[in-house]
Amino acid sequence: MTGTAARHLYLVRHGEASPDETALTDNGRRQAVLLGERLRSVPLSACCHGPLPRAEETARLLCGRLDGVPRYPAEWAGDYIPYVPQRDELPSDSADSMLHRLSQFPAEERANGPEFARQALARFAGPVVGDEPRHELLVTHNFLIGWLVRAALDAPPWRWMGLNHAHAALTVIRYAPDRPASVLCYNDMSHLPPELRWTGFPPELHA
Repeated sequence: MTGTAARHLYLVRHGEASPDETALTDNGRRQAVLLGERLRSVPLSACCHGPLPRAEETARLLCGRLDGVPRYPAEWAGDYIPYVPQRDELPSDSADSMLHRLSQFPAEERANGPEFARQALARFAGPVVGDEPRHELLVTHNFLIGWLVRAALDAPPWRWMGLNHAHAALTVIRYAPDRPASVLCYNDMSHLPPELRWTGFPPELHA
């Protein structure tokens, strides 16, 4: 059924995690709470999050600052490779390094990722049925955010690579009827103090 009202999708990468990724760090917990404070005025209908501990804890802390926003896990909101390109799709000067990087990830993430990515697009990437705009929150991982932003911009499938998201940063995509998707903001960290910004990026890329 064709959507008739706008969907606003709020995309969040989980907070900074411990080295073994079983929990958030103190900084990660602060990031999640501060983002929750920022989103208090948004009329969110639900929060979907990935099943891994760092995403679940971020969603729990974030939603703890909101008023009654239900949250639910989804396997397709997890951490995986959304698309594995063929060599001839990639820029010739970087194809080898990009494919080598992808080969370092577990085979399961590469094999199951494309189907999960399809499910994520089917669930979120488009307007909604009804008369009321919908605001939804997705707490997930770097690669899926890149995949959804790539799709919103109608970029080639491989272009999710190179779209990097900081911990607890905010990206908002608007899907409205009869018009292309709009990326309203990307990787916004204005709710975080300077010492909590740019985690998840190597130091040389901090702005």
